[in-house]
Amino acid sequence: MKRLTWDETKITAFQEALVSWYEANKRILPWRENTEPYRIWVSEIMLQQTKVDTVIPYFNRFMTQFPTMESFVNADEADILKAWEGLGYYSRVRNLQTAMKQVMADFSGVVPSDLTTILSLKGVGPYTAGAILSIAYNQAEPAVDGNVMRVIARVLEISEDIMKASTRKIFEEVLYQLIDQENPAAFNQGLMEIGALVCTPTKPMCLLCPLQPFCEAHKNGVETNYPVKIKKTKTKTKELLSIIVLSEDGKIAIEKRPENGLLANMWQFPTIEVAKKENMEVAKLQFLNHYGLDVLLNQDPIAHIKHVFSHLIWKMDIRVANLQSAVPNENWYFATEEEMKRLAFPVPYQKMWQAWKEFKGE
Repeated sequence: MKRLTWDETKITAFQEALVSWYEANKRILPWRENTEPYRIWVSEIMLQQTKVDTVIPYFNRFMTQFPTMESFVNADEADILKAWEGLGYYSRVRNLQTAMKQVMADFSGVVPSDLTTILSLKGVGPYTAGAILSIAYNQAEPAVDGNVMRVIARVLEISEDIMKASTRKIFEEVLYQLIDQENPAAFNQGLMEIGALVCTPTKPMCLLCPLQPFCEAHKNGVETNYPVKIKKTKTKTKELLSIIVLSEDGKIAIEKRPENGLLANMWQFPTIEVAKKENMEVAKLQFLNHYGLDVLLNQDPIAHIKHVFSHLIWKMDIRVANLQSAVPNENWYFATEEEMKRLAFPVPYQKMWQAWKEFKGE
């Protein structure tokens, strides 16, 4: 569906306003130090579902630990998960390593510079492909993320639901017509930057926006009506009992999560799903049956943790227990605190560990 009816003069004015603003106002970010494709690729994967301020220290540490694609490709999965620890959505870094192994094997370590080939790599979708091709190779490919859709939806009053995959095609079609052929890198990053800093979701700063003269939603006073976003996914809640189990010699029970699924291959403290308001004796029996660990539970929980995933909420009852006896079981392993420092734990279990340290008075 064609949305753009502007003439060449208006398109050129839009490009100039956007690129000039970006060059004058762009943030100093570590992945903007140079346009090496490996760095751009890593940064774009990190920035998916994650705020810029959160990503900066992770990116800097990651580049120190894995300064080249070769060093990253040859790293153990445990090391890349540890480097990613706290960023969440861990399939991103696994897919990134798989894709880069393919680049090393099939393209002599050179990130492909054509759209069809780069889209064939694991974990690379249209947005990531557009970002790499435009920023690293200065190709006129759009990069349509949430910020960009918000800006363009307001400028052109696009009323289709952005939660539908088919809607992205509308934005891509428009942006192929709008994109600055001479400077697509600044054009794409400018749209992202305006979406992040000026054309924000609830309080757009229209008086500061270089695109205000082109914006239909601003002209009609309906900026916050766009983009249209109809959320249909129902969030599921799980009630969990998570226990710090202490052995006589001061070690702590941990387990590795399955190879597939949520938080795959990461470490956690023993956890079972329980019914809401479940009797602790029943829960303890469930725990014994699952782990083979007979424990003496402390009387009260030390914390209650709520962790929100994209379509799932964990409500975790955090308790401490002393080990009474144990039946050998592949589901758990007793580790020292020093060992645990080298292992990757997802955020809810990092919160759990912090609660335990505070409980001990550390």
